[in-house]
Amino acid sequence: MSIDFVQLARNIKHWGRSLGFQQVGIADTDLGQDARHLRNWLARKRHGEMQYMERYGGMRSQPEDLVPGTLRVISARCDYDPPGSADSWQVMASPTRAFVSRYALGRDYHKVLRKRLAQLGKRIETEVGAHRYRAFVDSAPVLEKALANKAGLGWLGKHTNLINKQAGSWFFLGELFTDLPLPVDQASANHCGTCRRCLDICPTDAIVAPYQLDARRCISYLTIEVKGSIPEPLRPLMGNRIYGCDDCQLVCPWNKFARKTVEAHFLPRHGLDSAALVDLFNWDESTFLARTAGSPIRRIGHKRWMRNIAVALGNAPRTPAIVGALRRRSDHPSALVREHVRWALQRHSEKPDAEKLDDDPENPTV
Repeated sequence: MSIDFVQLARNIKHWGRSLGFQQVGIADTDLGQDARHLRNWLARKRHGEMQYMERYGGMRSQPEDLVPGTLRVISARCDYDPPGSADSWQVMASPTRAFVSRYALGRDYHKVLRKRLAQLGKRIETEVGAHRYRAFVDSAPVLEKALANKAGLGWLGKHTNLINKQAGSWFFLGELFTDLPLPVDQASANHCGTCRRCLDICPTDAIVAPYQLDARRCISYLTIEVKGSIPEPLRPLMGNRIYGCDDCQLVCPWNKFARKTVEAHFLPRHGLDSAALVDLFNWDESTFLARTAGSPIRRIGHKRWMRNIAVALGNAPRTPAIVGALRRRSDHPSALVREHVRWALQRHSEKPDAEKLDDDPENPTV
């Protein structure tokens, strides 16, 4: 059977949009320049405890080694910024409330996107017959942002997130590796210009230079990837961010073009867009497991959840409710939790009682 690959590529993009992706592009597998950047990043130990980055570093830059026979990578993006959620800046300005990165407010995106990519692969198969393909969504060593750039989905911003000129940066990425020789799209040009808002806003100075992120200082890394104790000098800089950090995206001027998601999967659950820290700190492990079922938050486990909230409570104003919540956890079975609770209580021993928290009537000082 003779295949018109140009028309097939057009069809793939149409099918992808019909499955719920906002954009689909196609890239080849040549990642030489990005591979050099990855090697330099690893050599400087900026990956911290993420040993899997080092262990599979070579495979990340060679898609054909990950899936033998791969000729092209179909890259897709899906918007996730939920409409109607609490304003991020207002939540971060309310120190008794918990800030959770917008991507983690709803259901786990991995399963949602991977299912759709698998459906796309099957749709292609009905058109051209059997072909080798495999879907990935953060599930294997893939340089997804580099591939998305080559596929025309956006450019790598100075904060190292992908930015799309028409859609900002609030989107997930997924890939479909294929052995079909599809025509490739033109890589996106960089439009960051002289802007450095993301560098200037970073609470922990994790963006050490344009396009250079030291993960060891990044709040997303500290709250999600670090399994042990969070370095004490960085704790006061974390504020009330208990899972991830969106500051660099919130200040990006290109996000004025971002579109709200139409996916019900990504809408906030259990009030996590503006929950009170004390309420979340009162979750026992069974409650945590029940309320994070199907959520990306579950991967950190209850102990790290408590650790992160203890840090946020240590950064909050001193109130009887906050101090009482910390004291009730001072004998927690986990040494990790106890250590961060002790740190938080020590912080409060140095603070005067708060006369006023914020303008939130649901959290009066008691």
